[in-house]
Amino acid sequence: MEGTNAKYVSQKISKTRWRPVSSSSLQQPDVFATGSWDNEENKISLWSIGEEISGMEAEFEGDPQLLCECKHGGDVLDLNFLDQERIVTASSTGAVSIYHLHPNSQTLSVSQCWTRAHHYPCDDAPCTGVVCKSPEIVTVGEDGRINLFRADKQAVIRTIDNADSSTIHAVTFLRTAEILTVNSIGQIKTWDFRQQSNTPAQILSQAGDRVPLHCVARHPNQQHIVATGGQDGMLCIWDARQGKAPASLMEAHTAEMWEVHFHPTNPDHLFTCSEDGSLLHWEMTSGSETASFLQGGRNNSVLSRSAVAPAGGGQSLSAWLSGDSSKGRLETTHMLPSQTLSVNSLDVLGQCLVCGTDGEAIFVNRQVPV
Repeated sequence: MEGTNAKYVSQKISKTRWRPVSSSSLQQPDVFATGSWDNEENKISLWSIGEEISGMEAEFEGDPQLLCECKHGGDVLDLNFLDQERIVTASSTGAVSIYHLHPNSQTLSVSQCWTRAHHYPCDDAPCTGVVCKSPEIVTVGEDGRINLFRADKQAVIRTIDNADSSTIHAVTFLRTAEILTVNSIGQIKTWDFRQQSNTPAQILSQAGDRVPLHCVARHPNQQHIVATGGQDGMLCIWDARQGKAPASLMEAHTAEMWEVHFHPTNPDHLFTCSEDGSLLHWEMTSGSETASFLQGGRNNSVLSRSAVAPAGGGQSLSAWLSGDSSKGRLETTHMLPSQTLSVNSLDVLGQCLVCGTDGEAIFVNRQVPV
């Protein structure tokens, strides 16, 4: 897609995240972090897409430049910024680590580590997901455990040991004291840390086959609207206020969907990536009698109630949950050239999108049409 730069980095990229920018500024993001997996030595790396063109060889403007990197024990299974100078990682060893960026020296170092945050009785268990709302950090794992940490305390604040009998694949905040988790038997569970009970406040699941869910995202303005993706490549939109099944089901990918993200400030735009090597941009537009899919020739269809309605930030509620397809359309666009290897992770902020692949490439687009 126009405006996309590729950077080949000699390591499989498992996670990519933009460093946050001030919400009060109009600044576009210019620094992102990556984590690697399935390499002899895995790393956390920080990259800049600033305008500077350094070195004797001419570089494309906006081509990612490595700022610094640090070794990471085990595969990086998740990664999130706690604030502008701290990154929290989830490891296949079960460890949760906080990396601190030292701006003056442009170096990264581990400032805190919970080595066996996730474990089985006799072995480590991979930590599969982490979400941050400074100073709080929530992690989930293959052991079915949920941990609540604070960045300023070494001791765990709270642990729900048997939160799930299956692997918890991902976690996100629903509200300040509430989280959402998705698991390997197709369930979404909501948890309220204000309650002493170690049971979920709510459980949502698809009817029929228990398809594992790999990723979850909450609508930034309408907190009850939740998007998930999983093993079957379907994009599911849920209304957490009512019903136990998805409000909308849409064919998205031909293999596992690894991540789904609403655009943080224009949630009529949504992005998904997959094992099938594709990265899709979903956009609500108006003025069509049917749902239109611009999938490069793929014949995709909405399988249940169509999630389409007038565009515009204020209409996002009805746009994703409405069953009346006559009010608008949903367009999808491929964001990458033809890929053969998995697109494992994506992040979008402002007009900038970054993704990482098993093809040892990072793709950055600074002209995302949102």
